[in-house]
Amino acid sequence: MAGHQRVVRLRRTYNQWVANQTLEDYALRFTAKSGRRWSAIRVANTALGAISFLALEAIGASITLNYGYTNAVSAILCVGLLIFLTGLPISYYAVKYGVDIDLLTRGAGFGYIGSTVTSLIYASFTFIFFALEAAIMATALELFLGIPLNIGYLICALVIIPMVIYGITLISRLQVYTQPLWVVLQILPFLFLAWQGIAPVEEWQSFTGRFGDESGSFNVLLFGSASAVVFSLIAQIGEQVDFLRFLPRERRGKRAKWWLALLAAGPGWIVIGALKLLLGSFLVVLALSNGVAPNLAVEPTHMYLVAFKQMASPEMAMALTGVFVIVCQIKINVTNSYAGSIAWSNFFSRLTHSHPGRVVWLVFNVVIALLLMELGVYKALDRTLGLYSIVAVAWIGAIFADLVINKPLGLSPPHIEFKRAHLYDVNPVGLGSMTIASLLALVAYSGILGDIPRAFASYIALAGAIVLAPLIAYATKGRYYLARKEEPFLTPEGKAPAMLKCCICEHSFETEDMAHCPVYTGPICSLCCSLDARCEDDCKKEARLGDQLKVFFKTVLPETIAVRLASRLGLYLGIMLIVALALGGILSFVYFHTEPGTLAGSRLGIGQALTQVFFILLIISGVMAWLFVLVHESRKVANEETRRQTSLLMREIRAHSRTDRKLQKAKEAAEAANQAKSRYLIGISHELRSPLNAISGYAQLIQRDPDIPARRRDAIKVIRHSSDHLAGLIEGLLDISKIEAGHLTIYRDRFNLQDFLTQIVDMFRLQADAKSIEFRFLPSGNLPIHVYGDEKRLRQVLINLLSNAIKWTHFGSVTLKVGYQNQVAEFSVIDTGIGIAERDLERIFIPFERVETAESSSIPGTGLGLAITKLLTEVMGGDIGVQSSLGNGSTFRVRLLLSAAQTPDRPAPAEKQIYGYEGATQTIMVADDDPAQRNLLRDFLVPLGFKVVTVPNAKACLELAEEELPEVFLLDISMPGMSGWELARRLRQSGHGAAVIIMISASADERGRDPVHRIFHDDYLVKPFRLKELLERLQHHLKIVWRTGEREEAQAQAPEAPLFAPGILPNAESLRMLRQLSQMGHIRGIREKLDDIERHQPQSAAFVAHLRDLVSEFDIKRYEQLLETVENDDDCF
Repeated sequence: MAGHQRVVRLRRTYNQWVANQTLEDYALRFTAKSGRRWSAIRVANTALGAISFLALEAIGASITLNYGYTNAVSAILCVGLLIFLTGLPISYYAVKYGVDIDLLTRGAGFGYIGSTVTSLIYASFTFIFFALEAAIMATALELFLGIPLNIGYLICALVIIPMVIYGITLISRLQVYTQPLWVVLQILPFLFLAWQGIAPVEEWQSFTGRFGDESGSFNVLLFGSASAVVFSLIAQIGEQVDFLRFLPRERRGKRAKWWLALLAAGPGWIVIGALKLLLGSFLVVLALSNGVAPNLAVEPTHMYLVAFKQMASPEMAMALTGVFVIVCQIKINVTNSYAGSIAWSNFFSRLTHSHPGRVVWLVFNVVIALLLMELGVYKALDRTLGLYSIVAVAWIGAIFADLVINKPLGLSPPHIEFKRAHLYDVNPVGLGSMTIASLLALVAYSGILGDIPRAFASYIALAGAIVLAPLIAYATKGRYYLARKEEPFLTPEGKAPAMLKCCICEHSFETEDMAHCPVYTGPICSLCCSLDARCEDDCKKEARLGDQLKVFFKTVLPETIAVRLASRLGLYLGIMLIVALALGGILSFVYFHTEPGTLAGSRLGIGQALTQVFFILLIISGVMAWLFVLVHESRKVANEETRRQTSLLMREIRAHSRTDRKLQKAKEAAEAANQAKSRYLIGISHELRSPLNAISGYAQLIQRDPDIPARRRDAIKVIRHSSDHLAGLIEGLLDISKIEAGHLTIYRDRFNLQDFLTQIVDMFRLQADAKSIEFRFLPSGNLPIHVYGDEKRLRQVLINLLSNAIKWTHFGSVTLKVGYQNQVAEFSVIDTGIGIAERDLERIFIPFERVETAESSSIPGTGLGLAITKLLTEVMGGDIGVQSSLGNGSTFRVRLLLSAAQTPDRPAPAEKQIYGYEGATQTIMVADDDPAQRNLLRDFLVPLGFKVVTVPNAKACLELAEEELPEVFLLDISMPGMSGWELARRLRQSGHGAAVIIMISASADERGRDPVHRIFHDDYLVKPFRLKELLERLQHHLKIVWRTGEREEAQAQAPEAPLFAPGILPNAESLRMLRQLSQMGHIRGIREKLDDIERHQPQSAAFVAHLRDLVSEFDIKRYEQLLETVENDDDCF
């Protein structure tokens, strides 16, 4: 399949008429087994409703009037037998494979396009007989109701449309309801005549007809002429098949009933039909004996009016005749119009590759019949039906030969294949035999071969088709039946699926209606396949009509002539030949069926006029044909170029696919390496967090102890800051892993942007002062006070950028410029440092990459800062850029969406020191295999009034929990023997459902744990955590109230701050900076600022000494109260 052109799938959407199978009745497709929901008797009754048509009586009357009783009855019986025999295999195969007459024709030797000819023949049969029957009904309306014929024709046509829209669903009901009435009225007059003994049977049997011998003897020529008219009914099997395809499949135990329904509704129609032909033959004699004119005696309305008058009053007879004629004509015309709608659907769908719906072609068929009613079909009934029967007989004969002879002999496939994807456009077996047989019969019909061949032209057509079909099949070895082998659809279990989804219309159909399409690379339903105009039958090699003609010409003609015929001129001549034959045939038909006396002038004048019309139409057709050839050639060139470009594109796509596979493998290898790195980082962080948590926790405990000497507080502060730095480094490594894995959570909270920036500026101004470089802060005048964003991540970004700027700047300045416009904030960090070479501008954002310079080795760093900064910026939806040149400093710009927020009414309450809690003693059980972690939590919680029970493993926890009944469990996740998750589950199941369970883990990826664990715990902490976080969780879950009274009393007993004269105080800027540093908790910054004040403002030495003492004692609250007092109350000095 690699050589097939692939076409992009475009979903085909059908209108509601096509999509609704109640309206569509599976036109153009296999009749689904699920759609055969009616009983065999119901389907048979519906199909038998078609035999009510009164044209049978009209035909019987016509041939009897013209050829006499003996010849007419002989023709009826002989032709009836032939119609029965040819209809039997057609009915059987149609029911077996669920196909209408057109689909059956495709698979029985005609091919996909070849069957369009027979579709046209069949469609013409339906509208001819529709016109005949509607004309009979209109005559009855004129006779009984006085309605003019023109209006009667319109009424008879339009009344049928709403009855046929809903297909077999409504038609079957109509036939069921009208069948009893029709049967009673059909046989009632004949029963009465037989009962009364007044039937002119002897007169009928001795009737010789207009052209018959006076002795009433059999005449071969008249028999043949009568047979030709009766043979026109042979196509009626198509209408029967259109209903029989809904017959349920044969089932065991119901074979007799099934075969009875098949025979009765299929070929058996002609049994009742022959009886009606004989009734018409009898009625015309009865009408003539009652004084009816010969031209009226052949009309069914007048025939039955005479019959009913034999048994009832004239008024009653007229009423019974009117009801009978109307019922009969409605019953047959719903069948005619239904069959015609299917035939036209099949015909036009293949020519136009579109299908507006069976309902559209229903209206089209009725309109054609309405127009034909104005032509007076009765006046030329014999000649019209005799000519039509030749082609119809050849068609049915070719199908019969294929089903009865070719299939048993293996000259054709045993099944009926109807799908376009598997058929040649033309199969010479059926189409060839029908064409040759029809031509032979038409030659005979023309009289060239004599009177007897002329009379038996229909028999010649039937015999010729039956003989030629197997001969052609044998000569071609049956190769033109199937264009390609069927690819079976199988499930993974090797079974055939019942339903498949069409890759074009995306509706599901039964497997029998589906074919594999290599162009669209998927299963396609038969309707979508028929209507597709883009694939150009690429699935079938040399199966298109053009390809078949080329092969044929190369076989039978010299190569030079075959090449010329394949050229533009050859195509034009071929089209003109077809047009000339069609025009000539139509005008010849008009000429031979025109009565010379009806028009002015002789037959010679009519012939000259028609000849002039022929050449005028031929010239116009020649111009149109040339335009068609040019358009066809342009389209062919365009298609060839499209195929060539498509082939090149597919080749390029395959090359890209190979490259993409290689890139995908490389990507997978890189992702595997990255995942391995992430797993390593997570694992190592787990090992570092537990000891780090102990270091940080004890540093916090010691820092809270008032008995620690002041000279040791700095050492404790260094320990705590070092642990915080190490924790930050671990967090940085994990942040990269989380961002790469897409697990980093970004929060959107409200925070004070101006206070945030002031803290940042104050922090780094001290660092800049320490290096003797200038620090500039240039905020925009329209900065909002509060914004929405992730304060933590923004702080991380700015700290990284400003730290790098100060680190790599040795003289000059560092500037933080903040702009704000349209809810977007732009942070620019500008320095006059050593700069970055252009080749390194991309490397600086790669993790663990550092710029190699002479100074870089002496400056500490991990190479993670800018990588984390870039990733965080992108995760927050912003962007970061850098402009730098070696030796000229650098500028980093970060743009982030920070929406302005409303300023809160109340400021956040000040943090208070906690010394206990109100209420009864709460018991907390700590389960951790690390004794340092257990001791840390015990040392922290016991002074606050909690009872702390520590256990080294899960087993001990379960045992002691039953005795202690703690209110809170603090469980480490990673413990030997049993994990913290399993321990939490067992605690819940063992009766501790009301206890608070807080999981503590040193593994950062535990936040992505299985959601099933969430029902067993209440909260989660990651090591190292701040002790303040633990207190917040305990307060939230236990609903306790912290006690801070001891601290307040201690503050009340503390000596009041000494008063200072205004002259010894630092300036207002220095006081404000000291306040900000204390709010940030930046003790080192406070000390450095106090040293700076002491150097530059010596008059404030006493004030500085007092503040230094408060800071050394970590009495930050008194420190802040003093600063607040000296800033706001000038009278206290």
